[in-house]
Amino acid sequence: MPRLCHAACLALLGLIGAVPAHAADSSLLTALRQLAPHANPKVLGLALEATQCAISHGEPPSDRLAVIDYSLPSTTRRLWVFDLAQRKLLFHLLVAHGRNSGNNQATQFSNKDGSLESSLGLFLTLDTYEGHNGYSLRMAGLEPGTNDHALERALVIHGARYVSSAFARQQGRIGRSWGCPAVRTAVARPLIDTLKGGHYVFSYYPNARWLHSSPFLACHTTRAVVARAP
Repeated sequence: MPRLCHAACLALLGLIGAVPAHAADSSLLTALRQLAPHANPKVLGLALEATQCAISHGEPPSDRLAVIDYSLPSTTRRLWVFDLAQRKLLFHLLVAHGRNSGNNQATQFSNKDGSLESSLGLFLTLDTYEGHNGYSLRMAGLEPGTNDHALERALVIHGARYVSSAFARQQGRIGRSWGCPAVRTAVARPLIDTLKGGHYVFSYYPNARWLHSSPFLACHTTRAVVARAP
């Protein structure tokens, strides 16, 4: 499978259209901050900036946005999913990080296969499948050198029994994945069905190299270079 089903591919699926009105709505960040008062407003702002930059450079418009703040401990609900058009918070969940990213607190991130670390940056959701971890959602990493190996690494959203408050109470952290943003089994299917087929996932950590190199966080100064299939 190619690394990214890019805009031309998604157009065949009827997913390309006019840029939604929310892309230029300056009040959207204020709305998200009200919907998610415990989220870092800087992270929400960067997530909106990245998705709007991607759309402006040919990626598909979308009304769904998932934001993961890996600067928070795994025992904290650090995944938010928004309906941008309706301005609603759809999910606020625990989410796992990779086994080699850290213990309760993630600190290490990688784009390398076999690293068992999570990846940062902007992802585009693709199709679903039934695999070793049950119902799962493929994601394409859009950032060269940061997350564009996501497909070959099989970094997918899936359910896992080790993602639970009970596990956190027993172990001082939730369980860790092989790099996937795993969620509670009970919410995996509705979450995946909400995000599948061309929506965005933004994974954040205050990593200086990524923050300065991401093509989607410098739209006003440079043309975004998006990871593409060969």
